[in-house]
Amino acid sequence: MKIAVLGSGVIGVTSAWYLAAAGHEVTVIDRQPGPGLETSFANAGEISPGYASPWAVPGIPVKALRWLFMKHAPLILHFRFDLPMVRWTAAMLSNCTQRAYALNKSRMVRLAEYSRDCLIDLRRSTGIAYDERSRGTLQLFREQRQLDSIDKDIAVLKADGVPFEVLDAAGCIVAEPGLASSKVIFAGGLRLPNDETGDCFKFTSTLAEMAKARGVTFLHGRSIRRLADANGRITHVETDSGGVHADAYLVALGSHSPRVLAPLGIDLPVYPVKGYSITVPIVDEHRSPVSTLMDESYKVAITRLGERIRVGGMAELSGYSNDLPAARRATLEYSVGSLFPGAGDLSRASFWSGLRPMTPDGTPVIGATRFANLFLNTGHGTLGWTMACGSAKVITDLMSGKTADIETADLAISRYR
Repeated sequence: MKIAVLGSGVIGVTSAWYLAAAGHEVTVIDRQPGPGLETSFANAGEISPGYASPWAVPGIPVKALRWLFMKHAPLILHFRFDLPMVRWTAAMLSNCTQRAYALNKSRMVRLAEYSRDCLIDLRRSTGIAYDERSRGTLQLFREQRQLDSIDKDIAVLKADGVPFEVLDAAGCIVAEPGLASSKVIFAGGLRLPNDETGDCFKFTSTLAEMAKARGVTFLHGRSIRRLADANGRITHVETDSGGVHADAYLVALGSHSPRVLAPLGIDLPVYPVKGYSITVPIVDEHRSPVSTLMDESYKVAITRLGERIRVGGMAELSGYSNDLPAARRATLEYSVGSLFPGAGDLSRASFWSGLRPMTPDGTPVIGATRFANLFLNTGHGTLGWTMACGSAKVITDLMSGKTADIETADLAISRYR
């Protein structure tokens, strides 16, 4: 079957790889000159299935109000009349119940755990390298009240069989020795020993080259104008360089997916939530992180990537803007500088922003649409890297007419009806 994949970020490229491995003839279309150049380019680098959680949690409205007045705020809102943002925010707030949280987190952990297994299999079968490490993730709590409120997360981890460790301050330093030089006092942490790290851009660009060798065609530098349809099917992709015809079509355009789907009458509840990162060269090995640390107070991830430290986080609702305010960089520098002082040269750090495609319930949208040959693999939010391989394997099975290895009915866009 001829399949056109729209988007060459980590989701689009992994989808193309698995589809080609299943015997399909695959063409990838993207406006960028190469793969992984938007949201996949400089994300936090963490592969953390156990921390796969929706942002819609009980109590988040109260926390959000408090965050708005913090100097180093994890949430930034630009108040304006933006109907998609208003609708998305209202839908997200409706998921801030204990029942919805437990359901959404369970879905996300199921997919994320499966995805990690798929990534391990892919690494073993191909030897792909991407500055990967398998040293776990430590969620660090600066305040005792944060540590005291992890019961609901532990309950979900236990239910899904995810190994974890609750650590005091001394235990956190054993897991991350660089914390011995920390400038702050912290209460403890929750560690998931099975989590991994890796450079998403390196992975995406390397896998794209491997996919080319397998016969996948990449049409870069082509802007997608629309999906043409007739009689309940997509007939072709219209680009600025002509039409691309296929038997089936997969939308993996991240935050831009709703723009392509809206003319078809498909209301995809995905909104761009902007995140920031800095990439810092290491100058002191002993003061540096060994894996990923989640700074719970500021919602910042600090990840070791080879001889670099990737510091990423924050959530900004500002539409499709990619500007780089100095205040956001200051927050990232404060987080890593206070926990791992002297580890990296902050004066030489590169600064980046990306638009993360968030759904209001946190779960990505994977599966069929009302058009017989149109499928979706999008809306992964901050977890595209974590969920990429599993999502690609799931959509490949569904598009190939096979039963997926995990439950998929509650991942499709039909759940919003």
